[in-house]
Amino acid sequence: EKSATWVEPQHDLQFLPNNKNQFLYQTDRDGYNQLYLYDTNGKLIKHLGHQDVIVTNFTGFNANHSKAYYIGASNKGLERHLYEVDIKSGKTKQLTTSNGVHNASISPTGKYVLDQYSNLSTPNRIQVIDTKSGKTKSILEAENPFTGKINLPKIEFKEFLSPDGKTPLNARITYPTNFDSSKKYPVMVYLYGGSHAQMITDRWLGGVGYFDLYMAQNGYLVFTLDNRGSDARGRDFTRVTHRNLGENEIADQLVGIDYLKSLPYVDNDNMGIFGWSYGGFMTTSLMTKHNSTFKAGVAGGPVMDWKYYEVMYGERYMDTPQENPDGYAKTSLLNKADQLKGNLLIIHGAQDPVVVQQHSMDFIEQCIKKGIEVDYFLYPSHEHNVRGKDRVHMYNKIAKYFDTHLK
Repeated sequence: EKSATWVEPQHDLQFLPNNKNQFLYQTDRDGYNQLYLYDTNGKLIKHLGHQDVIVTNFTGFNANHSKAYYIGASNKGLERHLYEVDIKSGKTKQLTTSNGVHNASISPTGKYVLDQYSNLSTPNRIQVIDTKSGKTKSILEAENPFTGKINLPKIEFKEFLSPDGKTPLNARITYPTNFDSSKKYPVMVYLYGGSHAQMITDRWLGGVGYFDLYMAQNGYLVFTLDNRGSDARGRDFTRVTHRNLGENEIADQLVGIDYLKSLPYVDNDNMGIFGWSYGGFMTTSLMTKHNSTFKAGVAGGPVMDWKYYEVMYGERYMDTPQENPDGYAKTSLLNKADQLKGNLLIIHGAQDPVVVQQHSMDFIEQCIKKGIEVDYFLYPSHEHNVRGKDRVHMYNKIAKYFDTHLK
């Protein structure tokens, strides 16, 4: 298999239990990661894909091996459902129907599905589905665990159109607790933006993190958008980042940011941004390349120059520095330190083996040379992520940083 961008085989071949000369192969070569039936001579027998559903987890075969099952991403990546495909005919059936993110398995006979799912308003439901009749029997329906404990903020999904004029983008807004549209609120944009990650799904609370809830409880409007380049939307959605990491991703983020600026209850003078790893790269990129938007930012474990990053990731998406010198120069943040405006806090784990400390240290050095003020905090015993009890310390530091500069 060849591609003008990259190929990344991540899934085992699944040999048919009743035919050792045939196997299922997963690839996104036709646009979406789907199943293909091959024989061991390399001949394609049948494409077993369904519409634009992306196979995220192959779950096995039925008892007589005539059908295969998988969890697939659908509804523009927001949902996960269980699918059944007849290997001989290629006919596909969706076995779970309630909107949301499903973790489901089939009985050996194929007659029943054990289904566990959640969505924006459903904390957790477990049920058995009769695949023939479609009837369901509820086993467990969890109550909202926050009832009577905290006042949950309103969480809402949004959809925007990418600057390419054709690609829908998923986003999520977490409103401040006791939201009043006649008031103005500071903003925290929380983002990641890199390959193989997805922030917005139709799961309980929309996949929002507890730190986001904490910030909403403390009077912030929290916004997150899945830009092109992120996961579960297909090949073309991802490949636009090739040789130019951060360019199309930032263009998409700016669509969401422009929407925020148009809202009467958003305080445009007090907007902050926070991200870790690829999100730290995106945060620093936006604080330098689009330096009039954010008054404060926090970049955790940020990639500052892709030539320092591990080759299995960096050169997959950027090619080598020798092959793509312009792309590396454009995406490097070391030559953009003098463009930094606003208050930027960089956090790094001193033992980080992934985004090595050289990234942030070199950026700090450039800031010093250019006379640019920047804040820096090191967690001495942590690697790429701050874990355990110290994570509470980290989130407290981030919250105080935004409170200091945005309120």
